[in-house]
Amino acid sequence: MGDVPDGPLAGRGAVVTGGGRGIGAATARLLAEAGAAVLVAARTKGEIEGVAEEIRSRGGRAAAVTCDAAEEGDVQRLAREARSHLPAVDILVLSAGGAVSAPFRSITASEWDRMFAVNARSAFLGAREFLPDMAARGWGRVVAVASFAGLAGGKYIAHYSASKHAVVGLVRSLAVEFGGTGVTVNAVCPGYVETPMTERTLANVAARTGLDRKQSLEAVLKTTGQSRLLKPEEVADEIVRFCGEAAGNVTGRTVAMGVEAPIP
Repeated sequence: MGDVPDGPLAGRGAVVTGGGRGIGAATARLLAEAGAAVLVAARTKGEIEGVAEEIRSRGGRAAAVTCDAAEEGDVQRLAREARSHLPAVDILVLSAGGAVSAPFRSITASEWDRMFAVNARSAFLGAREFLPDMAARGWGRVVAVASFAGLAGGKYIAHYSASKHAVVGLVRSLAVEFGGTGVTVNAVCPGYVETPMTERTLANVAARTGLDRKQSLEAVLKTTGQSRLLKPEEVADEIVRFCGEAAGNVTGRTVAMGVEAPIP
């Protein structure tokens, strides 16, 4: 991957799932700026190659591997690729996921299962593949991108919210199970973020209600008490803070971001 850049994460290797866009892409860039060698993973080849090339053009180290994070075989292949591209996987950012909205009565069993696959199963498979080796080496950082909906719930997102609750539960359980090994496991739980996924949500709201985009955005932000959409870089900054040496005693945390609505 070229020369090792300076930075607080110099010498560390990082895997970012869901790294082709949004929060994952922003996190991959910021990890590379901090000196880590980054393996960018997602399903869309053109997107992850674009992120990796951008990192390399700025003097960072990055490679891209296509992976459906909800498929066990793909995640196992990602682990093999990571071993060939990185000195070790010290940092794992579980950013793969998706969101849809629908009234509870209209959610089908297949839609429910799909939400759990892309959000909860993907986090489970990634953590299971990489975390034990981190523990064996005595150092590791795992950060999952959950959601404020995974802490507080929300209208028309029962399947999404439940799957993100599962991610929060996984993070808290792994933090306990791997406590004392040198591995930390944490989650960021942002409200609505300026990403393609949020744009799809706004389009869905507009189609269902007849509101224009501005009105749809206002309605969506009201549900979390946000004054604005978060930037992906803001979430990435919080993720990278969990990845440094100074965060070695911080584990099992779920950080709500950008919201004012109360958490039950």
